[in-house]
Order: sequence, then C-alpha cells, then structure tokens
Amino acid sequence: MTSRLILKNVRMLDGNGADIILENGVIKDITLAGTASATGAEMIDYENKVFVSSGWIDMHVHAFPELDPYGDDVDEIGCKTGVTTIVDAGSTGADRISDLVNSCEKSKTNVFAFLNISRIGLKRIDELSDTSWLDETELKKAISQYGDFVVGLKARISKSVVGPNGIEPLKIARKFSADTGLPLMVHIGSGPPDIRDVLNLLEEKDIITHYLNGKANNLFDEKGEPLPEFNKAIERGVHLDVGHGTASFSFPTAEMAKKRDIRFNTISTDIYRGNRLNGPVYSMANVLTKFLYLGYPLKEVIDAVTVNAAVWLHKPELGRISVGDMGNLTLFSIEDESTLLQDSEGEKRMAEKRVVVKGVVINGEFNEC
Repeated sequence: MTSRLILKNVRMLDGNGADIILENGVIKDITLAGTASATGAEMIDYENKVFVSSGWIDMHVHAFPELDPYGDDVDEIGCKTGVTTIVDAGSTGADRISDLVNSCEKSKTNVFAFLNISRIGLKRIDELSDTSWLDETELKKAISQYGDFVVGLKARISKSVVGPNGIEPLKIARKFSADTGLPLMVHIGSGPPDIRDVLNLLEEKDIITHYLNGKANNLFDEKGEPLPEFNKAIERGVHLDVGHGTASFSFPTAEMAKKRDIRFNTISTDIYRGNRLNGPVYSMANVLTKFLYLGYPLKEVIDAVTVNAAVWLHKPELGRISVGDMGNLTLFSIEDESTLLQDSEGEKRMAEKRVVVKGVVINGEFNEC
C-alpha cells in the first residue's frame, strides 16, 4: 500500500513556496505552493511560515551513550533537535567502534563516525598521551570491518590530550591517513603543540574543528590577523568546521574571523549530554542562531549544515531536495524573538531572531520536533 505525505506551503531557502510530496518515503514531486492534491495523503500545512531544507548534518557530535562526560543518545542529539544525520567525532577507537555501531542500530537518525586514532577512544580524555595506544594494525582492521560507517580519522591535538607527546601523535595520524586514504579531523586547543606546527601537517580535505576557539593557541595573531600558516592551510583546501562545544567557540574570535572573511565550511555543535542540557550548546538550532546573529545570510548558514557537509561526506543526496531521493528534510522557522546567547567563554549577546525546529523527515519518515 502506497503511503503519501504532503508538506504543504513550505518555504524554500530562495523564498519561493512549494508543496513537497513524498510517496513511500521518496520525494515524488515538488510543486507550486498550495497545488498538491491531498487525496489519500497525510498533509501538513505550514502556511508559508516554515522553511524546508535538506536534512541538517552535524559533523561533530559525541553519540556513544556510555561515555562520560563526552557521550549522549543518538536521537537526543539527532532527530529530536532537527538533525537528520550526525557524525560521531572520535568517541571510539578501534577497541569499541563495534559497540558504537551496535548502539546506533535502532536510532532513527543517520549516523557516521570519525575513528579515533587512539584505540581506546575517549575511555580517557588523554587518549594520545601514550603512543602505544596508536595501533595501526587494529585501526586498519576496524576500518576494514566498518568502512561504510567510518568517514575519517579523529586526532585531538591539544595539551591535555597529547600530554608529553607534543606534535608526535599528529605525525602518526598523518601516516595513518596516508595508509588508509581517510582524511583527518583535527581538534585544536591549548598548546603545546604550537598551532603553527599543527597547521603545517594538514592537507586538502582534512578538517580543523574548533577553528573559532578563543584560547591563547588559536589561529589569529595579537592583531587579529590570521596566521600565515592558517592562510596557507586554507589555500591547500583544509576544511574549517565550527565544533562549538563547551570550550571552543568565542564570539570575539568569530567576529574577528568574519571581519577577515575567514568563513566556515561547516557548522557543527560538538554536542554531548552535558552541553546539551546545561549549555552553552543546547542544540544545532541554538548554534545556527548565533551565526545569524553574527550577520551571515540564512542560506550560507543552512548550506553549512546541508550542502557543504554532504559534499565533504561524498553523499550529495543528503544535501539536496530532489525528486527521486529518499526524504531527508528539516523544517524550521525564523522567529522574531529576543534570545540570550552565550559562547564558550561566558560572553553573552542578545539576538533578535532565533531558529526554531518544527520537524524532520528522516529516510522518508516524518517526526515532529
């Protein structure tokens, strides 16, 4: 029996209205607003007050529920917050990637992962302090078994993680990347190692996450200019990801970057149970609100969690609304409401608009948010 769902009178990002018709979860047609026939279909009329985009993709989350502090339940940080696809950012290494895969089996949200280069993953938060945990044999075995799930390798290169090892874990990660063909997502933070040494090891398609952090070891000099090594990394095609998190997003740094036209490729949350419940992250919608507050156009902000992320993942179907594709959509409004926003440094700003999620379609199934 054919199931039909009509999302009526939704607004596309170009401002035009549309009706989107799904049959058995697949986008069957996109018509002029108000023209789709509701015969034999479930219909939701959004009265031209709600935007639709392809489903939001969060490139940096922590979705292995067992871990503390960096863990959470997949659907709590996925579909319930308007995100249709999440990418776990190195919660597990080779030792427990199978457990992460198994924990995602019953979730509605689409899940992929960066494999931590340390086999122990975030069992400890100094997972790169002992190089014996960087086991290439086990890493390759995990990739061989879960190649459809693993999209890259994760290396957290900051002082509290690497301990006495400095830049050495990133050099090892670079070798792992070359040997497996998988790009790196590199967490940056407090030094040592010096951020310039980190930048010099990054290649095209590698990701710098937390690029708008306000720590002393950041990507800008004392005059607010991007470091020469940072500019060269961008020229090489290194990808800039926000990775907001508990300690890695600064309004002053973000304003400095915008002034210098250092723009994000993807916006991600680095969300887990603690910063979802207690802030300053809360949700993807809250993080996107911050970038609207900073003055970025709505399309650029939404492209960062749809088109750009899908291109990086080599899954273009996740970043478009196209007839014949399985439905992965996010429905949201922009409300004229004063909203207090806080960055990871405790700095607060008052926004006049906020993003509010109304619902998602994941793999053809509608879920109200």
